[in-house]
Amino acid sequence: MHRGQLSLSVIEAGVGVVFVLAVTMGFALGVSAPPTEAAQLDAYAEDTATVLANEPPRHAGETRLAEVTRSPAAFERERAALDARVDRLLDDNLMYRIETPHGAVGYRRPKNAPTGHATVPTAGGEVIVWIWHV
Repeated sequence: MHRGQLSLSVIEAGVGVVFVLAVTMGFALGVSAPPTEAAQLDAYAEDTATVLANEPPRHAGETRLAEVTRSPAAFERERAALDARVDRLLDDNLMYRIETPHGAVGYRRPKNAPTGHATVPTAGGEVIVWIWHV
């Protein structure tokens, strides 16, 4: 009985051709770049949120963020200080918006620009930090 078998060299040649075509297509089409801008903006937002979440309060609460989410009155009292603190934390080429359950500080978020964000849970609700380039 005769079996139809491919020789090992034909199989190796086929695998080699597929490999060469795959490498050639990789060079021809290129590889898309990772979304580094969004990742960098997320890192800025996380860093800002971490600093604010670990800072002591100016008046009452466990942290600065816990203080501003305690009540609408506490937010209004601390609004300017929070805005000034975030402004000092970030480089001049970065814009920000800090959203709390009782209001927001910073600038209006652009609709079509890449942004990064971070969320910090507090006893008074979530605080969202948004960062984008000027």
